[in-house]
Amino acid sequence: MSNQKEMLEANKAVARRFNREVIEQSSVAAFGELMAPHFVNRSAGPGQPAGPEGMAYFFNQILRPALPDLTVEIHEQVAEGDLVTTRKTIRGTHRGTLLGIPATNRAIEIDVIDIVRIETGRFVEHWGVNTLPSVLLALGGK
Repeated sequence: MSNQKEMLEANKAVARRFNREVIEQSSVAAFGELMAPHFVNRSAGPGQPAGPEGMAYFFNQILRPALPDLTVEIHEQVAEGDLVTTRKTIRGTHRGTLLGIPATNRAIEIDVIDIVRIETGRFVEHWGVNTLPSVLLALGGK
């Protein structure tokens, strides 16, 4: 029983580390340590790569340039088996172009619920839903 609980806590720590070091701090080293080479993003959009390179591109080429002061607040995590669900909010100031929308210098919040499957301390699968489409509509004023 305690081994199972320890594994669940270790998996939650992996997900927290990814949010802090990869998303917030843009650590390339942490990304390499936490992403399995065979990782699959089940929520990748049409025409987007579903492997690790797609995740790296989204954070480093889309999100980070648009929100250079990006932070992640983790509200809660639930773990079962090899899955960790994290409910979080990504915050930042819209200081660069975000998916075609020029900087507005407005504070934005993107609410996210992610599920990741973790094997031996690395992400192997991801599913997620977020409010980015609503944020984009609000920024674009449409």
